[in-house]
Amino acid sequence: MTQVEARPQAGDTVRGVAASGDEQGVRGKGLGGNSVGLMGSAVIGISTVAPVYCLTSTLGSTAGEVGLQMPAVFLAGFLPMLLVAFAYRELNKVMPDCGTSFTWTVKAFGPRLGWMCGWGLVIATIIVLSNLAGVATSYFWLLAGEISGSPSIAALDDNKAVHILTCLALIAVATAISYRGMTATKGVQYALVGLQLVVLAVFVGMALSKAGSFETSIDFSWSWMNPFAVQSFAAFTAGLSLSIFMYWGWDACMATNEETTGSAKTPGRAALIAMVVLVGSYLATGIAAQMAVGSGDKGLGLANPETSDNVFAALAGPVMGPALGILLFVAVLASAAASLQTTFIPVARTVLAMSTYEALPHSFTKVHPRFKTPGKATVVAGVATGVFYTVMTLVSENVLVDTIYALGLMICFYYALTAFACAWYFRRELFRSGRDFAYKGLLPVLGGLMLTAVFGKTLYDMWDPAYGSGSAVFGVGSVFVIGVGLLLLGVVIMLVMQRRSPAFFRGDILTKETPSLVVAD
Repeated sequence: MTQVEARPQAGDTVRGVAASGDEQGVRGKGLGGNSVGLMGSAVIGISTVAPVYCLTSTLGSTAGEVGLQMPAVFLAGFLPMLLVAFAYRELNKVMPDCGTSFTWTVKAFGPRLGWMCGWGLVIATIIVLSNLAGVATSYFWLLAGEISGSPSIAALDDNKAVHILTCLALIAVATAISYRGMTATKGVQYALVGLQLVVLAVFVGMALSKAGSFETSIDFSWSWMNPFAVQSFAAFTAGLSLSIFMYWGWDACMATNEETTGSAKTPGRAALIAMVVLVGSYLATGIAAQMAVGSGDKGLGLANPETSDNVFAALAGPVMGPALGILLFVAVLASAAASLQTTFIPVARTVLAMSTYEALPHSFTKVHPRFKTPGKATVVAGVATGVFYTVMTLVSENVLVDTIYALGLMICFYYALTAFACAWYFRRELFRSGRDFAYKGLLPVLGGLMLTAVFGKTLYDMWDPAYGSGSAVFGVGSVFVIGVGLLLLGVVIMLVMQRRSPAFFRGDILTKETPSLVVAD
């Protein structure tokens, strides 16, 4: 299809005021404005997180690490995400740019650190996309087997060729929907997110009604909400790392800021709505599941190693019955498929922004003239996801698993940088009022410090070959090698781009600065 290239125009706007972008270097990119409202933006944030998929894959693991304190750890993981969300909100008010973390970190710390922040987001998203595609494929064949009553159909997922081809087909469909623009994305997401939340509500209600019906059932206790009751600091940090992963993706709300009605304020409000819905869903589901089956490692207990990696598959029949239990399989498939589709949003728009500011090749600035989407960036992200998953699957299942484990490193890296960028960018305003001190300085810094601590602890744990699949490279854990290797790959690509695009790295395109004390509304 014909593409057009995004070019900065004299009338481009930032925060709805005429081209302060000329002073800041912030450019318009040709995306379709006013395509998404508050509710649509919040739905995109919830969908990208994939709450049902996160719950089925981490409820058991978290219970295995922290036992009955699982709800407390869910709250603990929510705290740094909420604090970082305040940083995103404040930065978005003055610079509603679809490059989000990349653009904001460049403005605060300069081009090199900003480029690496953008790289962290891009590579984390590619890893997640490949994982989501694999999960959606597995649940597609599992659901087909359940509906048909044929174990042979469900077993098709074990056929590597069938699995890969199905996975590539799902990636192609998700790419096509994202390519067609925010209107198509929004319509699909309302249906899929609505289905997820309804099925979760039904599961919670039926789990509470079954509390006391199983041998492992336990009564609710307020002590479950006490994070200090976790048996060890190591167990707490392990559970916290899982919990942080469960919230990742809410910032997709921000990546659509140039396409959102009221771009300066709506994305920040949508992010907070998404966070509240997520933490409420996680707490309700975690508490109900614990009351129904307990958190032990026997029978239906959440930490049973035979079922902990897919809790809903084990609980669907016992809790909801055979008929309604299929809804849980549908919800997990819908969750993974919905997230697969919306996760293209932040990576494509980050690449678009980076190329617009000449931090990546100029060809990625192409925007579809009809759909107003970053067409080439979306397609390349889809191709990269398909190639990455296919190669990793064919090379080694262990490598694929370890790549997913390394994801937490990337998440903490670019979220923490964005949080610190907020405080540094607004440093001249921090003592103007109590609100500015709290939301632009104190809270983002606390969130950044928490994520930095998790980053350091994760990096330390990754050195051990026992972390992840148990594979090692010259005695060093393969998760460490992959995680650090991907960050170093970003450094190499950045050095190549520095030779190709010296203007960006000199700070001529997107200038490092702090705002004046007078900030427009």
